[in-house]
Amino acid sequence: MSAGDATLKNMDNILEVKNLTVKFGHEKVIDNLSFKIKRGEFLTIVGPNGSGKTVLLRSLLGLLPASRGEIAWEKNARIGYLPQGLTQLKVKSLPLTVGEFLRLKNINGGKATDLLELVGLDSEDVLGKRIGNLSGGQFQRMLVAWALAGNPDVLLFDEPTAGIDVGGEKTIYDLLYKFWQKKKLTVVLITHDLNIVYKYSTSVLCMSKSNVCQASPKEVLLPEILEGLYGMPIKFYKHNH
Repeated sequence: MSAGDATLKNMDNILEVKNLTVKFGHEKVIDNLSFKIKRGEFLTIVGPNGSGKTVLLRSLLGLLPASRGEIAWEKNARIGYLPQGLTQLKVKSLPLTVGEFLRLKNINGGKATDLLELVGLDSEDVLGKRIGNLSGGQFQRMLVAWALAGNPDVLLFDEPTAGIDVGGEKTIYDLLYKFWQKKKLTVVLITHDLNIVYKYSTSVLCMSKSNVCQASPKEVLLPEILEGLYGMPIKFYKHNH
C-alpha cells in the first residue's frame, strides 16, 4: 500500500507505519517494519549501512513502492526533505547561483532573503554566488532553507552533514534542533553520530537486518543494544541537553 492510502488510527501520531516491506527484486531491504511517530517528535534513525534507512525515508515520501504494508501520514501533512549525499562538490559544474537554485522551488525575492537569513546566511553575500562555490556549511544551510520552503510540518533529513567538517556538523544539528523547538516541527533524521542522537532525539528507531526497536535514547543507547545492532562494540559520549 502506498503512502497516504491508510488512515491514522491515533490522532496524536503524525505517521503510522504497519508491516512495511520493500523489495529490490527478490531481496527484502525492509521486512515487516512497524513504528509510529508522534506529532512534534525528534526521531533519529540509526543502524549499520545496508539496513534500509535511506530506503525507508524514500518509501515514506512515496518515491519507492512498498511490496506490502501501510504508510499513513496525518491528512495534509506538509513534508520537507533533504536527501543524502548532496554536497557543493557534486554540483561544482552547475552554472546555478543560489538565487536561481531557490527559484526552482518558487522561492523568490523577499521569501528567499527571509529563508536564507533564517538559516544564518547573509542573502546579499550568497544570493549571487554559484552554489558550487559555497563552503560545505553554507551549502548545507542553503539546503535546509530549501527544505523549509512551504512551511513543512515534518522535516526528513538523510545524513544532512555529509561533506562538511566537524564544526560545521555541530552548527547544522544545532540549527535543526532550534527549528524543531521554535516551529514545533516533527523531525526525522538519519545519522551515524550517536552523540548527536543522545543530545537531540526524543525517540530512536534502530534498524538492522535482524533487529528493529524504537525507544528513548536512554533506553536504546546502551552498550549491549548497540553491539547487537552494529555487530561490534560501539562507544559514544553522553551530553546534557
